[in-house]
Amino acid sequence: MKPWNLSNYILMCALVLLGAATLAEAQNKDMTNSGSWSGVIINSNCSVDEAFAEAAKCTAKDVPGAKLALYGDTLRLVLKLDPQDPAAGHLGDSVTVEGALDGDTIRVASIKLLTGIGLAAGQKAPAFSAPDQFGAPQTLETLKGPNGTVLLFFRSADW
Repeated sequence: MKPWNLSNYILMCALVLLGAATLAEAQNKDMTNSGSWSGVIINSNCSVDEAFAEAAKCTAKDVPGAKLALYGDTLRLVLKLDPQDPAAGHLGDSVTVEGALDGDTIRVASIKLLTGIGLAAGQKAPAFSAPDQFGAPQTLETLKGPNGTVLLFFRSADW
């Protein structure tokens, strides 16, 4: 048996580090792919632009060959849903889907209806804090003007 020289030792250390990095990346990928996504259940034959415009065909029932998908208007993204069964009966509903993202498909673990979206006209907004485009915190108090405040929230991150 040959004794180990310095180049063999360096090669072995490099292989061990490469293996450890590969395992760490695989574990990190699994963790980042799990999560929840909110949006509207639509027909898969609907484009992102049609879903954003709330086209009637996006929530039409009995569309031949169409599957159910999730449209998230924050990112303007349509994600496929697998399996389809949990989404059945939610066409047109605002939901939160929990599961794992695999490419452009969510492997669905659960689907929950979103409730209490928005405020009725004249209803007072609850206290909140959210970062502005520069990362500085904005609250209801910092946005108040001398004659009251009107808050408008846009559906998309296009602004």
